[in-house]
Amino acid sequence: MLVRKIRTARERARAELTQEIKDEARRQLADSGASGLSLRAISRELGMVSSALYRYFPSRDDLLTALIVDAYDALGERLEAADAALSRESYRERWQAFCHAARDWARAHPNEYALVYGSPVPGYRAPEVTIGPASRVPAALLRIVLDAWDAGALPEGGPPPTRTLAAQAAVIAELAAPGVPAAPVARAGMAWAQVFGLISFELFGHFANTLDPADDFYAYAVDGAAVALGLP
Repeated sequence: MLVRKIRTARERARAELTQEIKDEARRQLADSGASGLSLRAISRELGMVSSALYRYFPSRDDLLTALIVDAYDALGERLEAADAALSRESYRERWQAFCHAARDWARAHPNEYALVYGSPVPGYRAPEVTIGPASRVPAALLRIVLDAWDAGALPEGGPPPTRTLAAQAAVIAELAAPGVPAAPVARAGMAWAQVFGLISFELFGHFANTLDPADDFYAYAVDGAAVALGLP
């Protein structure tokens, strides 16, 4: 029993220090971006020797991966919660909730958003462990599309996809929207790209002196995308 208590205390201390390291890394993201992330600088700020920090994150890329997974999971949780708060049959309202939750999270966490949806970090290659967390975002959108299709509330419509696009859409449908034809899946991809493109334009200053503040424009675009998706 005593051994187990000691092990639990060690695990708790490790989890707390791991969180401190990631919190300091996020502060560095705000100051110098992902490319400027430095394990040595983090260890100095935390009063650790660098060799001790390497026991938690052997390399900068390991720390980046942890931050990326956290960001995707945090955004995914936000979107899933927004969707779960609404009636399953409220397809357009669920889409609107998805879009506004994504924007709200991005505006509250611009550095984490830039880490996962901004420019690639030079020299970093995301490992497979990031795929699952990253898929939570499009999966939340496709869940709306799937529910609407299964209820007979979503038209197939639209121009017929090419053979290549149809094959790509079939793979996506098999993973997250079984039974949904290629055209609605492709439209969902268009809507996904549009929403995150709008968020990126806003966060990275591309609407300055034109559509800034972007509240009304974003809401207008979200409603337009719902029409393009065919959501009732």
